[in-house]
Order: sequence, then structure tokens, then C-alpha cells
Amino acid sequence: MQFTSADVVVFIGAYLLGSLSFAVIVSKLMGLDDPRSYGSGNPGATNVLRSGNRKAAALTLAGDALKGWLAVFLARQAAAAFALDATAIAGAALAVTLGHMWPVFFRFKGGKGVATAAGILLALDWRLGLALLAIWLILAKGFKISSLAALLAALAAPVLTWYLLPQSVYLYAVCVIAVLLIARHHQNIRGLLAGKEGKIGDKA
Repeated sequence: MQFTSADVVVFIGAYLLGSLSFAVIVSKLMGLDDPRSYGSGNPGATNVLRSGNRKAAALTLAGDALKGWLAVFLARQAAAAFALDATAIAGAALAVTLGHMWPVFFRFKGGKGVATAAGILLALDWRLGLALLAIWLILAKGFKISSLAALLAALAAPVLTWYLLPQSVYLYAVCVIAVLLIARHHQNIRGLLAGKEGKIGDKA
């Protein structure tokens, strides 16, 4: 597989976009503690919610999802303008995920990628995004455990991608994203096995 210079620009742009950690940015703008300093220490919407500020958590969720969606959307525009193939779009999806998880602007200490992945999948195919969002919502409401809902949705993502998207490059990208997301939840997996995993809305 060969990458053009335009592909590389798309990948770098997506990574830098992903490196914008909205949990940290929103918390700072709203005068809240750094989300990396309390709760799970994860800069994500669920941990920001532990601060008790629902507005900050909602803005974090929206920002992280939006950057995932925007990275893929912009990659599609670049692909159309510069005659790039689906590799550029799939690469952007993976790059924005890497940026979120290991952000260059925040000493490579990022989030777990759930909201960003949701935005990515919605941009790749709205049916895929909505189906996985529904899975997460149903499981999160039923179990009240965000990490468990995210892990099960991550396991379902490659299967639904295979069914809904014909290009194998998208399936490969989603598989890698799912593996990364699961790996980033290693502490949550331990908590789930020990029966000690926190629930949605728990205070820090």
C-alpha cells in the first residue's frame, strides 16, 4: 500500500484534530479541575460528569464526537478534491483516534476514544453510527456502566461495519479502532471482573 503526499497531509491533519482534548479544554474554560486529576483520571465525558457539572460533560461529549466526525468529513472532501481513494478516509479515522488517545498537545495523555469513535462511525455511515449509538445507549441505560456499554459496542462495531460497508479498508480501520478502544479500557475491564467498576453519575 502506497501513500501519496496528500494522504499524509490528511493523516497529520486528522491526528492534530484528534489531539484537541475537549475534556481538558472545556474544564479549563469553565473553571473546573483538570479531569486528569480526579476520578478515573481519564479526560473524557464520563469522568467530567463526576465533577457534577453536566453541561461540561455534555460539551466534552459533543466536542469529542464532533472532531471524529469532522476528521472523516474533511477527509472525504480532500479525497474528492485530490482524487484520493478510501485509504485516505480510513486513515483519517484511525489518525483522529490516535490523536485523541495520545494527543501531542497534552503530553500524549488522552482519553479512551468512545465519543470520538462514535463521531467517526457516524461519518463513515450514518446507519453504522446510529446502530452503535443505540447499542451503547441501551446497554448504558440497562447496566448504568459506561465502560461495559462501550466495550460491548466496540465488539459489535466490526461486525456491523462488515455488514454495512463494502470497502475492506474501512473494516480494517474499524477493527484497529475497536482493539485500541478495548485496550484503553484495560483498567475498566479489571474493575468489571472485580465487580468494582463505577457507574454513570458517580461522584469523583
